Amino acid sequence: MKIGFIGTGKIASSVIYGINSSNIKYNKIIISPRNKKIAQKLKKKFNKIVIAKNNDEIVKNCQWIFLSITPEVGNTIIKKLKFRPKQIIVSFISTITLLELKKMIKVKADIVRAIPLPPISLKKGPIPICPPNKKVKKFFNNLGSTIEIKNEKLSKNFWSTSGMMASYYEILRVMSDWLVKKGVKRLDAQKYITSLFLALSEDAVINSKKELDYLVKESQTPKGLNKQGLKEMSKKGVYKSVVNTLNSIHKRLNK
Repeated sequence: MKIGFIGTGKIASSVIYGINSSNIKYNKIIISPRNKKIAQKLKKKFNKIVIAKNNDEIVKNCQWIFLSITPEVGNTIIKKLKFRPKQIIVSFISTITLLELKKMIKVKADIVRAIPLPPISLKKGPIPICPPNKKVKKFFNNLGSTIEIKNEKLSKNFWSTSGMMASYYEILRVMSDWLVKKGVKRLDAQKYITSLFLALSEDAVINSKKELDYLVKESQTPKGLNKQGLKEMSKKGVYKSVVNTLNSIHKRLNK
């Protein structure tokens, strides 16, 4: 099959890297020339990458098409493209709904919204899709763990939490910088912090069938350091701020 990517930003690039380290079989991946730097890098890295002259060429030649563009760009270009019936169209666009996509695409195609994140390049992480689709589920199971969501309204909750990715990395950066200011070499600081949070995340995944309260309690001892850290951050409203931010992102998605 031929796979097309309209948009060649970070997410599209991450998915393409994941595909090329997976068991997914394809003839070509045709990508748009919009981001020339990333497009040329992908073409140089992988033999079966073709840079299209324009988006029409991608739609004309591909059975699977991934929309990896901003909502603003999507609203401008999607309705101008001539999609074909029975194509599989997967949208990574955060604020364009299924109904809006169907109106823009106009033909009877399989349209699915998906939420891949950069770790998909490592074939790691969850990929929520809506609505459920057997072929799309099988595809993304090669790149991580597919989560099928029947209700598009519920899928917006997942979009909201995906908006906290940069905030998470910022926590790692702040902690690493703190160690550096205390005299630790930057590479050692970053290796320690990233490895620490990787281990904590893996432990959380292993225990994911339990309430997360369990891990919060298990990581504290009476009058211990973790108890102090949790108490001080709670008192300063750090966790309430997280909820407020999620609510704000969710509100934006529902406009």
